[in-house]
Amino acid sequence: MNKQNSILTIIYHFVFAITSSVVGAIVASWPLLLVFIVVQKTNKTVKLTIGQVMHNYNQLMWYLVWPFKHVLHMRDLPTSPMAAQHFAAVKKLFILAIVAFLCCLAIYFWGRRQKGNVLKLNKVWALLFLLLPIAILPFAVTNFDSFFVLFHHVLFAGSNTWLFDPATDPIINVLTEGFFASCFAVGGIIYELYFAEKLLQR
Repeated sequence: MNKQNSILTIIYHFVFAITSSVVGAIVASWPLLLVFIVVQKTNKTVKLTIGQVMHNYNQLMWYLVWPFKHVLHMRDLPTSPMAAQHFAAVKKLFILAIVAFLCCLAIYFWGRRQKGNVLKLNKVWALLFLLLPIAILPFAVTNFDSFFVLFHHVLFAGSNTWLFDPATDPIINVLTEGFFASCFAVGGIIYELYFAEKLLQR
């Protein structure tokens, strides 16, 4: 395999790992939110039943992941213009991640049909990518709030639309710090498992 193909393979695996973690976290967010609602009783904060909160979350997530849904409307939870702007930015990132994930998945199945294991990742790169998150893990674990703020500053540079006011955007009372931390943890585990599998692959 030539150098160009090796670079493309490295990029492919990194993108596949990142997008897999994002898609996995999105899928896991439903049961995670349900658990946090039951444990923290956050539905009482917004004066809704658990079923109503989950229905509103379904409406939010359908908007975020479906490219042909252009207007966000949650039946029981109002959305301010600033929050709507933030969710629109999140929607673009989610759809980009989903499209990239599906492309990587298609390449994976194509690679399975080829001879010579053309998509095999060098174990050195697999180890480097596996160790990469360890640099930020202590910071994320000990001070998730600061990590979460830094994450938004990096991803949404020059914008403060992600700073929700519970009075105008009560959804933030349900999407708690613990919930977001759990979603990040799921994504991180998927990422680590992806490269662990590549590292152990013969």
